[in-house]
Amino acid sequence: MILALVCVPLVAGLIAFGWRSDAGRRMLLVLSALVHLGLTAACWIELPAPMWEGWLKLDSLGLLFLSITSVLFLASSIYCLGYLGKEHGVSHIDFEEHLFFSNEPEAVFTGCLLLFLASMTLVTVSQHFGLLWVGIEATTLASAPLIYFHRQHRSLEATWKYLLICSVGIALALLGNILLAVAATGTGTTSSSLVLSELLIVKMGHVSWLKASFLFFLVGYGTKMGLAPMHTWLPDAHSESPSLVSALLSGALLNCAFLGILRAHQVCAAAGEAPFSQGLLLFFGLLSMGVAAIFIIAQADYKRMLAYSSVEHMGILAIGVGLGGAGALGAALHAVNHSFTKAMLFLVAGNVLATFGTKSICDVRGVLKVIPWSGVLWLAGFLAITGTPPFGPFLSEFTILKAALDNDRGWVAGIYLLFLAIIFVGMANSVLVMTQGPVTGTVRPDPRREGWWSILPPLGLSVVVLTLGLYIPPRLGRLLEETQQILSPTVAAQPPKVAQQVRPLR
Repeated sequence: MILALVCVPLVAGLIAFGWRSDAGRRMLLVLSALVHLGLTAACWIELPAPMWEGWLKLDSLGLLFLSITSVLFLASSIYCLGYLGKEHGVSHIDFEEHLFFSNEPEAVFTGCLLLFLASMTLVTVSQHFGLLWVGIEATTLASAPLIYFHRQHRSLEATWKYLLICSVGIALALLGNILLAVAATGTGTTSSSLVLSELLIVKMGHVSWLKASFLFFLVGYGTKMGLAPMHTWLPDAHSESPSLVSALLSGALLNCAFLGILRAHQVCAAAGEAPFSQGLLLFFGLLSMGVAAIFIIAQADYKRMLAYSSVEHMGILAIGVGLGGAGALGAALHAVNHSFTKAMLFLVAGNVLATFGTKSICDVRGVLKVIPWSGVLWLAGFLAITGTPPFGPFLSEFTILKAALDNDRGWVAGIYLLFLAIIFVGMANSVLVMTQGPVTGTVRPDPRREGWWSILPPLGLSVVVLTLGLYIPPRLGRLLEETQQILSPTVAAQPPKVAQQVRPLR
């Protein structure tokens, strides 16, 4: 089962590179996404057996991120049908990019998308730190051609910045692996194995090396995750990528890097060094929210605004894990809520760009009048991503806030609320002026600009986000509790129910 999860998109991607039929490649893309989602759903019934002496294993934490990735990839694949499709002899790419038309072969785009899915899947099932590092590096190589899809100078600059900065981060994470191996070797019965299950039970010979290892993991994978101040590649890459790629970068790729940090945090917690790793996560989490708040206020590009919003929410995830206990539960739930909400917003942003031909906030007005479905989804996505009830992010953000207050971290709660308020005002100032008022600028003529392929994926994601704000399915609740136990082992003996921890919201 585990090999099938990785090999299905891998083989499909290799086939896509050589398939000459555009329609065939698109069918292959969607079919692969459906098969991958089916295999993922089967894992919810029964987790597959470990492979390769524990190197490949799917636990509750990995299943959570794998499920997010699989659902988002299917939504992006459906959206891709319209993005790559042709209407009246003109491709959707022509409409969206107007001045930036791409001659990139569709085969490369489709093939890299599938390889991107395969590499992200490898990250979620890897239990060996070395293999995990390989998987995260593979996501960089597979996604770089997707960012360069438009083949113009800004996308080239964004791609090189992405490759350079993330490669430096990955190199630092490699040093983290080396230091972790040193920490695990010491006196007596210690072992140098980098398999997670063994590291959790072994007595660390050198705790100081373990702390240094986590610091390198946090900075290295934090670069790929988009934590400030290592986030500088993220606004350019998200802004210049095709909208469906931006959705995957923000909704799925950042989670993969976060998973690498969480694996290192697991080792620290098992060694009794949870306060050290949690303190660093709190610091970088608050810093990321602060940096995002500053840049969102003065942002003139709505796709870059969404990118800085991702920096904010990566900070929220780090704060939740840094608080521990109920905060870890809130972080796990927020990973789901943010991924679906942000992917929805990026897909809707693609519809706005396709219609108005600009990413400038000042040049977009009257979205509700021109593309009403997208306008409603744009407003709903704004309310959701800023933590407005009854959407899912409100529930997870409130859970993290409550954890801060319960842990007597009033100063964390105060700074957290301040940054959330600033970001709400900054995004409201941009989103509301885009949707309201008379239509200005040049609107591209297309009577079918809101086809089912451009509305159905973000609409489906919005329904999921709204549902998670009102009701958490029991099976998802159990998975979140299991994830909480993994990230906060001290609550493993008596895991509180999700409903009990969020009861004040009802």
